[in-house]
Amino acid sequence: MSSLSEKTFSVLNYVFLAILGILCFYPFYFIIVYSFSDPKAVLSSPGYLFPKGFTLVNYETIFTQNDVLRPFFVSVARTVSGTALTLIGCAMFAYGLTKKDTPMRKFMYVVLVFTMYISAGLIPGYLLIKELHMLNTFWVYIIPGMINAFFLILIKTFFEQLPAELEEAALIEGAGYFRIFWSLVVPLSKPILATIAIFAAVGQWNNWMDNLLYNSSQSLLTLQFMLLKFLQTQSYSMKDAAMMAALGNEAFNITPQSIRMAITVIVIFPVLAVYPFLQRYFVKGIMIGAVKG
Repeated sequence: MSSLSEKTFSVLNYVFLAILGILCFYPFYFIIVYSFSDPKAVLSSPGYLFPKGFTLVNYETIFTQNDVLRPFFVSVARTVSGTALTLIGCAMFAYGLTKKDTPMRKFMYVVLVFTMYISAGLIPGYLLIKELHMLNTFWVYIIPGMINAFFLILIKTFFEQLPAELEEAALIEGAGYFRIFWSLVVPLSKPILATIAIFAAVGQWNNWMDNLLYNSSQSLLTLQFMLLKFLQTQSYSMKDAAMMAALGNEAFNITPQSIRMAITVIVIFPVLAVYPFLQRYFVKGIMIGAVKG
């Protein structure tokens, strides 16, 4: 039976964790409430629990003033294909590095780790992308990030902790490395692969810098870069009284802060929707993959 001190500690621990959880959750809730509130009404109150003057004008402004469907599908396509190819590329490379008969595997691993600390820089990177003829193409979003040193190290460490007897048994049965990888290693590696999938998907979805540097094609504009440009344009237009009058009364009530909140909700919602389906693998995968290193 628990003593009084143990019960007191448990109560205080639960209270502390509850307060910490609320502090972590409220900023997201505040952004959502703000985005659905009347932009003028929220300026007079620093904090609230429910939308003040519920309105969809912020979202209507974003979706009516811009063609967001194409950038949305471009972002979805780069996220799905980029995540899939990153998983395949990193997993196959990591599996090859775990084999002792792979030529120069230690040298390749050292070079890989070296890239985590030293980068070629912006200009050499741009020149390389240009020489590879990937400027203004969809592949500039995918190929440069297919091999990620951090992801590869986590996957390699996880592979090395799988029972060697399973692979030996498969080799005795006549299976080759390729068959073993897809039929044995990949099914047993769901935790680490799901963890890497979360990292890669969030990185692909939120990335707009490659669009700014390498892609000037309007047909390949990503949602994040389009919303960034729209936010900048909206911030400038709010300072222009003539433009506000031309947009009508509803637009006159819009503020850069309300547009910023709505854009934040649009960007983070897909990540929040997908994460619950993968979170059960997340802790196990990241802990097992980081035991050694």
